[in-house]
Amino acid sequence: MTNVLVRRALRAPLSRVRHVSPVPPASADGLVAAVYDATERDFGLLAPPVALHSPDPRLLAAVWLMLRETLIATGRMARADKEAVATAVSEANRCPYCAEVHGATLHGLLAGGTGGAAIGRSRTGPGGPPARAGDPAPPWHVPVPSAQVPEAVGVAVTFHYLNRVVNVFLGEPPVPSSAPEPARRASRLVLGRFLRARAGGHREPGRSLDLLPAAPLPDDLAWAAPTPTVAGALARAAAAIEDAADGAVTEPVRVLVHDRIGSWDGAPADLGFSWLDEALARLPPEDRPSGRLALLTALASYRVDERTVTPLRRAGYGDRELVALVAWAAFTAARRAGARLAPPVDHTTPRSPTP
Repeated sequence: MTNVLVRRALRAPLSRVRHVSPVPPASADGLVAAVYDATERDFGLLAPPVALHSPDPRLLAAVWLMLRETLIATGRMARADKEAVATAVSEANRCPYCAEVHGATLHGLLAGGTGGAAIGRSRTGPGGPPARAGDPAPPWHVPVPSAQVPEAVGVAVTFHYLNRVVNVFLGEPPVPSSAPEPARRASRLVLGRFLRARAGGHREPGRSLDLLPAAPLPDDLAWAAPTPTVAGALARAAAAIEDAADGAVTEPVRVLVHDRIGSWDGAPADLGFSWLDEALARLPPEDRPSGRLALLTALASYRVDERTVTPLRRAGYGDRELVALVAWAAFTAARRAGARLAPPVDHTTPRSPTP
């Protein structure tokens, strides 16, 4: 009975997705149905942060590949350590939904004695210092062995991406912040046990890759190359996100976002909007609504609201275009964050092709 209630709590936000309408599971077919089935099988439930991408099946598959092959697939890094990275990044990005779900999973794994070096235990545990979006150090405290770098940085990149998309389209955690604190504490304990049970067991790496065609690994993701399944997922996701953005992100907006991200040091954007207004002044008037959403998604996703989205709807953006624009901006920022976290890569050494 408890598992049924937790499943309902985790699925309920699907009906609270903002700005777009996810494909209902009963109506899913083709690639959407394949991803939904894979998510249920390997994650234990259809997670709203994945399902909200369903207006564009390519993006749905892209986010699932990233999440599965970095966080869920069995690899060199313990699941608890991966969840610690996911939680720290989510706290830094002010994403209450991801921080609560993955923080509960982490605490459930640690309470259950599941292995791992407890990376980030002091940061994500009670009384630990909060993560900071501008912290120049990686979001883990224990040095990561070189063999684990693709998984560790891959999880960080995946959650830099997911946090931004979730802040735009989902926001509120499964247990609303308005609930009484005793009820929230009890819910977190139950949630942690439920998610811990689904985080155990072997998950074969690479099983999701056939959902999207192979693609070359971009240079800024070269740190992933030593783990071919992580590299393959990120390469395919990058290609799918760029392809989906073709009809949703204009060239002036691309240039503006790349310019801002190129000089971004990871620090939070200023509280005011002067930086945003100054940047948008460089765009043609017709590109300013999409430029506003793209820049806010990349640099201050928690500040996106209905006023940011309404002008795009009036301009003819449908669900598919809206998800594509947000996904592109979020992934552009996530790639920059990954490049800051990863050790230097020797680009003169030939890379093995991704699977």
